[in-house]
Amino acid sequence: MFRMSKKMIYALEAVLDIAYNGRQNPVQSRDITKRQGIPQRYLEQVMQHMVKANILKGVRGPRGGYVLARERRRITVAEIIDVVNNMDQKSRNTEYESQSSLGIEVINPLIDTLNNEFMDRLGTISLQDLCTQASQQGIQAEDDQSFTFNI
Repeated sequence: MFRMSKKMIYALEAVLDIAYNGRQNPVQSRDITKRQGIPQRYLEQVMQHMVKANILKGVRGPRGGYVLARERRRITVAEIIDVVNNMDQKSRNTEYESQSSLGIEVINPLIDTLNNEFMDRLGTISLQDLCTQASQQGIQAEDDQSFTFNI
C-alpha cells in the first residue's frame, strides 16, 4: 500500500511553504527550515530536483531563493510526489517482488490499482487548493504580516 514517506511530506511542506509565503519575493531555504523544521541538508537536495522538474525556479543572489515555476493552480501534489519517488528509485534497492501465484496474480495488481487511484486523486489537488485550505485554517502567510511604523 502506498505510504507517504518523510521525504515526501518534507517536499510537500517545502513547496507549499514557497507557494504560501513567497508571493512577492523568492523564499530562502533557511526560512523554510526555520518555519517547517525541515533539515537543511535534505531541503537543498529536494529543491534542486524540484527545479529540474520545473516545479520551482532557483533565483541566485543575496536575495535569492526559490519561486514557483508555474502558477499555484497548475502544480499538483502528484507532481511533487513523483519527483520524490524518482529521487528514491535511484537510490533504492529493488523492491520485494512476490514469487507466489497469489502474490503475482492477485496482490500485486491490487496494490498497483490502489497506488494508481491514490496518485490520480493527488493529481486533482493543486497547491492553490492547499494554500486556500491554509488560509481558511487561519495560518498567516509571511507576506501577509502587517507592519506598523511609528515615528
